[in-house]
Amino acid sequence: MTTPARDAIALFTTRFAAPPAAAASAPGRVNLIGEHTDYNGGPVLPMAIRVRTAAVAGPSDTWDLVTTMEPDPVRVDPAASLRRGWTDYVVGVIRVLRSMNAAPAAARLAVSSQVPVGAGLSSSAALCVSVTKALSLLAGVRLSPLEIAEAAFRAEHDEVGIKCGRMDQTVSAFAQRGSALLFETASGVIKKVPMPVKAWIAETGISHRLSGGDLNRRRHECEEALAMLRDKGFRINALAELPPNKLERALVGLPPPLNKRVRHVVTETARTRRAADMLVRKDLKGFGNLLVEGHNSLRDDYQSTVPEADFLVESAVRHGAYGARLSGAGWGGAVVILAPQERERRIVAEVSAEFERAYGRAPEMWSTPASGGVKREPV
Repeated sequence: MTTPARDAIALFTTRFAAPPAAAASAPGRVNLIGEHTDYNGGPVLPMAIRVRTAAVAGPSDTWDLVTTMEPDPVRVDPAASLRRGWTDYVVGVIRVLRSMNAAPAAARLAVSSQVPVGAGLSSSAALCVSVTKALSLLAGVRLSPLEIAEAAFRAEHDEVGIKCGRMDQTVSAFAQRGSALLFETASGVIKKVPMPVKAWIAETGISHRLSGGDLNRRRHECEEALAMLRDKGFRINALAELPPNKLERALVGLPPPLNKRVRHVVTETARTRRAADMLVRKDLKGFGNLLVEGHNSLRDDYQSTVPEADFLVESAVRHGAYGARLSGAGWGGAVVILAPQERERRIVAEVSAEFERAYGRAPEMWSTPASGGVKREPV
């Protein structure tokens, strides 16, 4: 069976008439719970998914990039302005690796991916992490998972300009099979949490573009709310530090929509830590209830869901799922569903049929276990 790594190697060999010298792959991710908490200093609970992105590289005198989606090579200049396309992420990685003395002088690079673009499954982080690993291998530099995650984050955040947190790159670099990761973004502490069941992914069919402004706007609102709270005397460095028992007092005088953004961050922070405890105790019903609470908060307080996602969540719960929620930044993307193993196929079929009746098309739905992180691939 073909894999992204094999596809990327075949593409590289065909387009550049030579085999690659280094290869790596990295997974997408689904965030089980903990949405918009990472850039607010709170915890997240993601897991890597089975679909991956592969990057393969070989030495060259110029930077030439190709992907299975766009098989004609593109030549880029890392010193030039960004193009507002997929190559920007690669250029961002090159710039960051150069600052770390971990980049080759130049390279040919081929990319192949299974991760759906715009589905909220971290296709951009999978790309940046896999490219970081492949190019550093080509340069003969061994980077730690932490260094890979940080380089990929800087590429996306500092170079491309997407004001994301570090969750996506961290789980893509650190993930282990059978486990979700409770990542405390303020301290950097990562704790493995057993993930005993597979997750179902239901794609809304609505593609989001984080560079379109919604995520950056929400982040600005959170920064504005934090500044106002500190002016009111709250000694906090991030919104997630606000204790739940002080939430109501903190909301007094905060104008809309800032009050809603704060309420989401504080309640989601508490939900995420409770959810990790429930997974440890294998309380899947309680865990599912928290997923639904988190989705409702995204819908009402963070205002980042879409009607298709709300429909999928309500349908899944009505048909017997433990719980469901929109995963990823929002404004499109995918819903994660957890269902009893003995009934999951029936639940998925019923949700799919109901969605098709409502929207005239069946959603893409597939399952995934908790999978492993970035790895070197044979060439």
